[in-house]
Amino acid sequence: MLTIPLQAAGAIAFLFGLVSLIVHLAIILWVYSDAQSRSDQPAFLWAIVAFLAPLLGLVLYLLLGRK
Repeated sequence: MLTIPLQAAGAIAFLFGLVSLIVHLAIILWVYSDAQSRSDQPAFLWAIVAFLAPLLGLVLYLLLGRK
């Protein structure tokens, strides 16, 4: 049976959280910058939607927000 020491599990959880945070911020920044050039609605509103619900906000922006 494979066992993982608690210290390694904590490091894995930290790295997962860090990667999740980076992906979340990347989605927000991409939606904001793309909405500035390709959307009729205000870009900051799409950034707020992406902040509150990153994956759902991205899908909604791609379906509804772009010209």
